[in-house]
Amino acid sequence: MKLSTKGRYGLRAMIDLARYSEEEPVSIGSIAMRQGISERYLEQLVAKMKKAGLVKSIRGASGGYVLAKDSSEISVGDILRALEGSLEPVKCAAFFSEEGCMASEGCVTKYVWQRINDSINHAVDEMMLDELVKESKEMNPHGVYDHTKCTHSE
Repeated sequence: MKLSTKGRYGLRAMIDLARYSEEEPVSIGSIAMRQGISERYLEQLVAKMKKAGLVKSIRGASGGYVLAKDSSEISVGDILRALEGSLEPVKCAAFFSEEGCMASEGCVTKYVWQRINDSINHAVDEMMLDELVKESKEMNPHGVYDHTKCTHSE
């Protein structure tokens, strides 16, 4: 499975939002500045997360965005699914279709795909946003992300 920039940047943005919205709503511009993500792209990501019920907007002069629920209730899986859709590395009709696929009766690889799918979902659903915020504060007390040092391939 390979995550797109939507998932990678969106997760960074949510960690930032959780970290800084404890006191007051956070602007898209401030997240964009700290994370090195374009405001325009970030607006698209936040709109998807708002639609998924993960963030909410606060209007007014001191408005911005806050989490829609406590960070301990938001999993990495919630965030990635809101941005990426399904996290399945392989769409196996044997598991996701009533008819199955033409080879499903004799296909042993369907069990491989199901175990991989289950492992991915378990891993991302066990990691909660509040844990990542805690790690972020320990690793980076000043909160500015140096995106020039990131080696994740685009």
